Amino acid sequence: MTRTSTCIYHFLVLNWYVFLNYYILQQEKDEQKSKIFQNGGKYKYLTFLNLFLQAIFYGVACLEDTLKRMKGKKDIKFVTAFRDLLFTTLAFPVSTFVFLSFWILFLYDRELVYPKLLDGIFPVWMNHAMHTFIFPFSLVEIILRPHCYPMKKKGLTLLAAASLVYISRIVWIYLKTGTWVYPVLAKLSAVGLAVFFSLSYVFSASIYLLGEKLNHWKWGDLGQSRKKKK
Repeated sequence: MTRTSTCIYHFLVLNWYVFLNYYILQQEKDEQKSKIFQNGGKYKYLTFLNLFLQAIFYGVACLEDTLKRMKGKKDIKFVTAFRDLLFTTLAFPVSTFVFLSFWILFLYDRELVYPKLLDGIFPVWMNHAMHTFIFPFSLVEIILRPHCYPMKKKGLTLLAAASLVYISRIVWIYLKTGTWVYPVLAKLSAVGLAVFFSLSYVFSASIYLLGEKLNHWKWGDLGQSRKKKK
């Protein structure tokens, strides 16, 4: 894909995610629909956090595309490094985690993660926009351009820190309201919760390593060679 095509692609995907975030914002203004956002707001759900995260990432990608055309590669090293760090440690792992965990639980028992009552709030296309299309967009990004992965320890530590922050928020909401964000958590004992959260991190860490492998498979040592030059 040419540089111009890459710019256009990033711009279109950015606008898609901005639209999705705006659409969800409008649902909050509906008194009936806004009930699902009580006790923690919409960002208690990883799905909505991911949509916001993807909008930020593609915003940075568009900024990097623009600056690269204006100033050249050498003058925007910080922006490129931030773009790569954001994609490798958060954007790809989180979007893939949301995609896989949602559909695994949904196909097993949708009431554990996406009760039928939500069908009256979000149309089918929106469900797929939130939980399906996010994955192919991330795959295309890997195929589109190489990303410089950080040292494995650093990358997994950042992912662990982000996971801990989110889990802490979920537990805090439960302690404050007595209600779990996801129905599946209400069915688990204290030990079960510890195992569930631990396995969730292991799963997300595996996704991180998968992304690194896919990046290397597609681009070889290109990303690493860029890293060494910095």
